[in-house]
Amino acid sequence: MFKYVCKRILTSIITIFAVVTITFFLIRLMPGGPFDGEKITPEIKANLDAKYGLDKPLGEQYKMYMGNLAKGDMGESMLFPGRMVNDTIKYSFPASAKLGIVTVLVSLVIGVLLGILAALKEGRWPDKLCMFIATLGVTIPSFVIGTLLIYIFALKLNLLPATGFYGAEYYVMPVIALAGSSLAFITRLTRSRLTDVMKSDYIRTAKAKGLSGRTVIIKHALRNSLIPIITYLGPLVASILTGSFVVETIFAIPGIGNEFVLSVGNRDYTLLLGVTVFYCTLVIVCNLIVDILYGLVDPRIKLEG
Repeated sequence: MFKYVCKRILTSIITIFAVVTITFFLIRLMPGGPFDGEKITPEIKANLDAKYGLDKPLGEQYKMYMGNLAKGDMGESMLFPGRMVNDTIKYSFPASAKLGIVTVLVSLVIGVLLGILAALKEGRWPDKLCMFIATLGVTIPSFVIGTLLIYIFALKLNLLPATGFYGAEYYVMPVIALAGSSLAFITRLTRSRLTDVMKSDYIRTAKAKGLSGRTVIIKHALRNSLIPIITYLGPLVASILTGSFVVETIFAIPGIGNEFVLSVGNRDYTLLLGVTVFYCTLVIVCNLIVDILYGLVDPRIKLEG
């Protein structure tokens, strides 16, 4: 286990380095710059370029950025002087994390329950109803769901607040919009895997021993059906915790996804790079945790192999 974790950490560092490098140069290839849209004189623009090192050769800019990043310094926002990228992530991530944790829990609990129901009632109307719900969640984009929810529950019925993030009632519509696709995918995964497992020989043996249906499902079938769900949870948690770019923008949630959208529109190189590095690191850490969980859920899986 220790050797495996060390190897994965080393691989993760190399991956983060590659992502930062590729992102750095791709951003510089984007048309326009952080100060092109500002109504400033050429002299002021030259001073700003000099302040942020944009007047230096690209290789030197990269060397400077990587040196600062190695010290944990992601730099200063180019559009908001005095606003450090580290602080922006520090203050915007909690909103995304709170929304993300609730969304993951809702997706996991409801998705697994619907998947179990569909598998146990295979071919009957509960199965068809669960698959219909799952199909809707996959086919309808989150921004469409979010817009419809605002129109119906905020504008027409006036039951929920349309924007903001100040209390429990503000979670309802963003969570529904965010959970749609992930809930649908977990439902399908659970149903597919559980249907196969229920036809296995060891399940027939457990039933032959006189075990109750609940014990067979929870203790034997469901546990062995969790592997693909755990695989999906790694990138899902990282993606949702770092914020849904579109959903956070629609509901005006001050999360990291909203900051990413603003940084792209403003060509804010340092903020865009900082959010990308943070997102990449979180994805890799979540995947590492998922790999370790494999061995805990199913002892037959050997991490060293």
